[in-house]
Parts: sequence; structure tokens; C-alpha cells
Amino acid sequence: MSNPALQTLTLADDLSITRMGYGAMQLTGSGVFGPPKNRTQAIAVLRAAVELGITHIDTSDFYGPAIVNELIKEALHPYPAGLHIVTKVGVRRSANGGWITSLDPADLKAQVHENLRHLGLETLDVVNLRTAAFDGDGSSIAEPFGTLAGLREQGLIRHLGLSGITDAQLTQAQAIAPVVTVQNRYNLVDRADDDLVARCAEEGIAYAAFFPLGGGFHPLRSRILRDVARRLGASEQQVALAWLLQRSPSTVLIPGTSSVAHLRENIAAADLQLPDEAIAELNTIGQ
Repeated sequence: MSNPALQTLTLADDLSITRMGYGAMQLTGSGVFGPPKNRTQAIAVLRAAVELGITHIDTSDFYGPAIVNELIKEALHPYPAGLHIVTKVGVRRSANGGWITSLDPADLKAQVHENLRHLGLETLDVVNLRTAAFDGDGSSIAEPFGTLAGLREQGLIRHLGLSGITDAQLTQAQAIAPVVTVQNRYNLVDRADDDLVARCAEEGIAYAAFFPLGGGFHPLRSRILRDVARRLGASEQQVALAWLLQRSPSTVLIPGTSSVAHLRENIAAADLQLPDEAIAELNTIGQ
């Protein structure tokens, strides 16, 4: 079902995604580890996302691990035309749920094949390389990104992206293969990527802001945000998401939820047009 409020962004001839996407990370147990408390509800959220017009689902085989991708396959396979699943590689999980960076070429290849198998696909639409540092430490990504570029040449991946990277790392990757998306932490408060957001818009790269509402450790709390939301008759979360969508024509969002009601509230943010004076107020939060 199409939804005119969900503007699309075309990144390649075969890749147009809704700017309001859905991040499937929360469809697990605590700590993005283990099965969901309510599997039926998790399936319902995934199906509702597609029914409400979202064509951009963000996932990874290290969510669970494997559990989220298996849920996506159960809920949506065979996948409807136009639905694009964006996944990530570069991390493994320990037995107790820890996060272990894994950028070895042989293991990256194994991770790609695991994503293919658990999603029930022969080719992955987009694979993001998740770098070693949470916000990009500037180290070389030539070898791991080159590994994914090789898998793209083999037809296992259609398009490549990056997650948790710096401006210099984007330049380095582009010398190896085209980059269609950058996925970094960015929101009303976390504004370190302002220049990178602008660069992505200039170069036609989707900038996917993760933790658009601050995340569990740093939830957005601001009197200004609260006041703007009250005046507009919207929730603070909706205003924060709408600000991101209006921040740049190439920003895309992947807010997560395990609730259909919350999903609908997030999607409604795509139809919220912030007036100029509200944007000016909100911009002061990150200064």
C-alpha cells in the first residue's frame, strides 16, 4: 500500500526507498539478544510497516543474532515488489550478548552468506559495512570494504553502504566502489555529522540517522523540544523525527519499535511539516 506522506529517495535505478524506514533492531529480547517477548507481535509490526507503505527495512544478522532476519523472512517472504532490506556486517555476538568487531575478509564473506540464508534471498539489496568504532575512528576500511565490493561484483550484493564512519572513510570507500548510504548517529542533540550530512545530500547518498531519538542511553530531553511539540499538537518524538526529515533532502530514518501503535505514530511524523520558526528553535538544541 503506497503512502503519499512517505517521500521516497532514489539512490540507483533499482533502489528507491521511503525516507521513513523501519529499524528492526528492537524485535529481539533485551540488549538486542535472544528472542522477542512476543513473537506474534513482532511479526505483526513487520507486516504493518509494509502495509503502511514503508519500503525500507533496516536489519542485521547480528540482531539476535539471526533472530530478526528470521522474523523478517517469516513475516514478509516472498517479499513484495519494491521492498528493500538494508543489512549490516562487521560484528559478531558473544555467548552472553557482547558485541565483537569482526572485519576479517573470510568472516565478512561468511556474514553475507548468513544474511542471505536467514533472509531467504539470493542477492542482498544493500549491505552496510559496520566499522570498528561506534562513531568512526578514522582507521583504514580499504580491506573490509574491498571484500564487500568483491561480493558485489559476484552478484551477492547490489549496493554498498557504510555505518559508523568518518568523512575520510567515505572518501576511501568511494575510491573502491560506489556508496549509496551512510548510517551514523545523528539527531537534534548529536550534531557532529553536520558537514557529512551536507556532503551526502550533495553527492546523492542517503544519510540514515540511527538513534534519531537519542537511544536508550541518551534519550532526547529538551524544554525547547517539549514546547515546540506542545504548540504543534504533536509528540516530542514526532517533532524530532520531522526535524531530521527536514534537515536535509537525503536524510532517511530507521526508528525502531515493537509496537504497531508506536509504528503508526512514527510514520505520522513524515506528514508533520515544521514551520521555519520551530526549526530555528530546534536548531539551537544542538549548538
